[in-house]
Amino acid sequence: MDISVILVSYNTIEMTKKALNDLFASVGHFKMEVFMIDNASKDGSAEILRREYPNITLIENKQNVGFGRANNQAVPNIKGRYVLLLNTDAFVQPDTLIKTMQYMDANPKCGMLGVKLHGRDGVLQPSCRYFPTSWNIFLERTNLKKIFKNTKLIDDMAWDHQSVRNCDWVPGCYALIRKEVIDQVGLFDPRYFLYYEEVDHCFAAKRAGWDVTYFPDTTVVHIGGESAKQEAAISSKSRQIESLQIESELLYFRKNHGIFGVVNHLFLNTLADFILFLKALIKLKSPTDILFNLKRAIFVLKMYIRTNFATKPTR
Repeated sequence: MDISVILVSYNTIEMTKKALNDLFASVGHFKMEVFMIDNASKDGSAEILRREYPNITLIENKQNVGFGRANNQAVPNIKGRYVLLLNTDAFVQPDTLIKTMQYMDANPKCGMLGVKLHGRDGVLQPSCRYFPTSWNIFLERTNLKKIFKNTKLIDDMAWDHQSVRNCDWVPGCYALIRKEVIDQVGLFDPRYFLYYEEVDHCFAAKRAGWDVTYFPDTTVVHIGGESAKQEAAISSKSRQIESLQIESELLYFRKNHGIFGVVNHLFLNTLADFILFLKALIKLKSPTDILFNLKRAIFVLKMYIRTNFATKPTR
């Protein structure tokens, strides 16, 4: 088996069907197996997938177990030398699979490969990213990045994205992973219900000596936020559920940077919220806008306690 593809479905049946159809159109002459984990969709996804795609392996969950945990369910059964994580709102091109697999074959140190991501409107999405730090998150939130211009922000969009380069992490909407990486470091930490699971996985892979690489010679169209908005309100800016994003961020910093790292993150996060509170106050914004960041700072501290000081998930 050349490649094992894992997708997680949650109330996105029409997009899921397009993602599968584009995937099968890209398969070429190599051998592929497809695992679809349905996270208790309420739109009839499981029944439709079972009827229209009998050749895929469908795993049906009775409840939404989260993105990372759902992907992990396929791992004991995969047979491919490569594992592709593909979102149901990510659409490959006819050459995507063959080009990315050829690159991996030619570069044995590459453990994980991402591609150029475009939105439905053709706009380039962040595809080649630096690890989050307390400092670069603080600069991004407060917009002080304009002053500290040499800091590596999570998303560096100030280059043409036309060349292959190693990076810290690639988004999990299309991530081609060498099976040896999963054998060595596993797939996703099950503590992450949603968000940061691919950041954490890339962190573990790089720590184990593997390259994480951005490959621009093929494009994947990625919508983003489609499954998340079925679960709760998402941020219009980041397309993320903020409460889950905050929880995963705390878990990530505690796991990978220890107690000092997560406390430093809490301090800078609170400072950022206070700065944003003062900005809203000075600009005479509405009471709702003025109080928003103070409430957010309190919520983050409460989440730190609810997660047993950033060691356990809340769901």
